[in-house]
Amino acid sequence: MRTLVNVARVFVGLLFIFSGLVKANDPLGLSYKMQEFFEVWSQYPSLKGLMSWLNDFALPFSIITITLEIIVGVAIILGWNKRFFSLLLLVLIVFFTFLTGYAVFSGKIATCGCFGDCIPLTAMQSFMKDLLLFVLILIICAGVKYIQPVFTPGINSLIILISTVIVIFFQWYALRHLPVKDCLPYKVGNNILELRKMPSNAVPDKVDFKFTYEKNGQKKQFSKNELPDSTWTFVSREDVVIEKGKNNEPPIKDFFISTLSGTDTTESLLNQANEYYIFFIKDLQGTGRWLTNFTSLYTFAKQKNRPIVVVASQAGDADQYFNHTNNFSLPVLSCDATALKTAARTNPTLYLMKGPVIEKKWGWADLQKAAK
Repeated sequence: MRTLVNVARVFVGLLFIFSGLVKANDPLGLSYKMQEFFEVWSQYPSLKGLMSWLNDFALPFSIITITLEIIVGVAIILGWNKRFFSLLLLVLIVFFTFLTGYAVFSGKIATCGCFGDCIPLTAMQSFMKDLLLFVLILIICAGVKYIQPVFTPGINSLIILISTVIVIFFQWYALRHLPVKDCLPYKVGNNILELRKMPSNAVPDKVDFKFTYEKNGQKKQFSKNELPDSTWTFVSREDVVIEKGKNNEPPIKDFFISTLSGTDTTESLLNQANEYYIFFIKDLQGTGRWLTNFTSLYTFAKQKNRPIVVVASQAGDADQYFNHTNNFSLPVLSCDATALKTAARTNPTLYLMKGPVIEKKWGWADLQKAAK
């Protein structure tokens, strides 16, 4: 039993640390996944107010969850405060299993973000992982008396403190400078237009159709091969997936850029021959922290004859800010908020483009580096 408990705690601890570090690389990504859950649950009238409140604090919750996940993993390996952290492990895995189970059985959440975007798992894979961890953590809790501290209490406390500082700093860095490891399709060197295309080896879903018709107040479903005569009135059509396809979504989807009047300009923007900048901005919060550096970039770009295009989810507000409040005279284009969240992991984010290819990218804290 002693060996089993100690093997289990090392395995569980390392997995919690690894999972936390992968998500710490992109805490904003986990906050978006949390908001996805909150949005689904807000459809229940009794939860709407609470989910709206939680949605506003998704990023702090993301940072706390990631930090806690790593600290619990370190603590259980060190054997520090073993009863408390064994119980906390159990509470966390029950919560995580509930989330992944909900994703599986509701069908409303495709992925759970357990290992961030770097190691995407399906909802079922995440759920099975959590069930395995749940069993191992039960073993740890049952045999907690066999866990012995690795070091003295003072050294263990120091390691926990250092771990906490490191993981918080890592997340702080990612939120200012972009993730250290870019696991999204908008990484440097990628061609956005090519990645908007369906993969060449895509296997489409096999789909059947069910048609609903009505006659004399009675509704009835028919297959496409057994449609009724003209005395029936068509009501609706339902698409039924018989067999899921494979690799049948482009790596970049729903990425459309339009003018303020609503004209799609994605192709014309990304097919420019020369170098240019795209300045992605989700909202205008915190403009004071980057406006001075953006002004330097604006001057530098004019000297290099590189156009700057502002792409915003709130394009009207951005146009007012850049071209009326600050007189930059820049083209401002609109992009769907969800697509922009994926393209810009800091708010704002700057891309140096050549045609559709991403040559360089910077988080808001590095705008001064782009102006050199």
